[in-house]
Amino acid sequence: MKRYYTFIVLLACTFVTAQNTSDVLRYSTENLQGTARFQAMGGAFGALGGDLSALNINPAGSAVFNNSLFTFSGTTYNTDNSATYFGTTRSTSDTNIDINQVGGVLVFKSANPESGWNKVAIAGNYDIIQNFDSQVLINGTSNQGIDNYFLNFANGVPFGSLLLQENEFIEDAYLDIGAQQGFGDQQAFLGYYGGLIDPDTMEDANTSYIRTADYSTVNQSLVRNTTGYNSKFTVNFASQYEEKLNIGASLNFHTVLYDRYDEFTETGYDTGSEIQRTTFDNLLRTEGSGFSFSVGAIAKLNDVVRIGGSYQSPTWYRFTDDLSQRINSDLADSDINFIDLNVVNLFPRYTLKTPSKLTGSAAFIFGKSGLISVDYGYQDMSQAELGPTGDANFAAVNETVSNELGAVSTIRVGGEYRIKRFSLRGGYRFEQSPYANTDIVGDLYGLSAGIGYDFGGSRLDLSLSRTERDLMERLFDTGLDTPATINAINTNATLSYTLNF
Repeated sequence: MKRYYTFIVLLACTFVTAQNTSDVLRYSTENLQGTARFQAMGGAFGALGGDLSALNINPAGSAVFNNSLFTFSGTTYNTDNSATYFGTTRSTSDTNIDINQVGGVLVFKSANPESGWNKVAIAGNYDIIQNFDSQVLINGTSNQGIDNYFLNFANGVPFGSLLLQENEFIEDAYLDIGAQQGFGDQQAFLGYYGGLIDPDTMEDANTSYIRTADYSTVNQSLVRNTTGYNSKFTVNFASQYEEKLNIGASLNFHTVLYDRYDEFTETGYDTGSEIQRTTFDNLLRTEGSGFSFSVGAIAKLNDVVRIGGSYQSPTWYRFTDDLSQRINSDLADSDINFIDLNVVNLFPRYTLKTPSKLTGSAAFIFGKSGLISVDYGYQDMSQAELGPTGDANFAAVNETVSNELGAVSTIRVGGEYRIKRFSLRGGYRFEQSPYANTDIVGDLYGLSAGIGYDFGGSRLDLSLSRTERDLMERLFDTGLDTPATINAINTNATLSYTLNF
């Protein structure tokens, strides 16, 4: 089927389904992914190293390896979302499987016995640091109809600027209005030809609009499906000095793909209303790439205690968004179905600089019997910045980010106990809400456990991790002011195989 495209170049930053605080948080945080051993111990590896996913915490960790090796991991992701909207609760569950980690390290030991630098490690590792696959079902009876979304855009827009020109196709008008007048006028166009709003008067100069449906309350349902990932490929170099100090640095290359498909349905209008059913669907796709670097060190104070510290730079992302929409109602224009998901709005490229992150770590090694490790991370989310910064709309979003978001403290604790060739592991994770108002996004809590078996030349590890967080999610960013409250539970089962050589 033919696909139609256009760039929306005016008022692009007011695109209300993207480029806002939610984007900042989505791409500024890294979930606990990686190898099974890393996940089982809660990701508390800043002073330990010796695991490829630990390079995401402290790049000095590759110098801890005693030999070269290769590791790959597969994960089963399960999301359970329970959404409450105007007193109605709906639960959904989604499961998918992916290869989430592949990497290796080459260890070169010094042949010079007089050199203090006794070891050099070069590593490359691929990790999925965020898996976006999820489904949320929001259902309830509201006193705010979807017409409010379109009225918020339409009021103030001259009616004549929304009308089809002579011999103009409706899909071409939709794209042209978006490109020449901006996203807001385009949504007003959808509301009018979708049959949900009318002008007060049929004059071209009219700028006031009314709803066409009659209701006191309406039944609303939104199915929100998200898919995609944020992956990181790390190139790492580290060295060890006299078996007491490890230092390292990494270059990190990010790839982002994020799809969000919303299916919205509204019914329950008054019996006499000409509109009895409305549907409004949106498909948003975001693609991007980013770059960051990190440096770190691990010091062995004695046979028991190790300490570590690391700095992860901001990640500099470049993103592009495209949006497809479709709408229908009992009063919609007869040609409204020509505006569908094959008619695509392309938005200008924009940037995001995520905040830098500091991590301090300590580990206690009890010979060959086991260990305990603790990490503390600090990241100030208010320092995130969308760009171009000279754009007034991005400046407004950045001010909101600065005012509403704050510092995030993360605590990770992990332990391992060895019984001959078996290793038993457990972990705990706490991540502070980035919002002062924790009702918007709550604190995150996580527990994990795992087991490993060392075959000598190889190792097999299994982990199970669970995180839980409460948050609010709005159906649309304007018009429907009451958000749904969501309890989100993520459960991952990961299997890793490591081959030594």
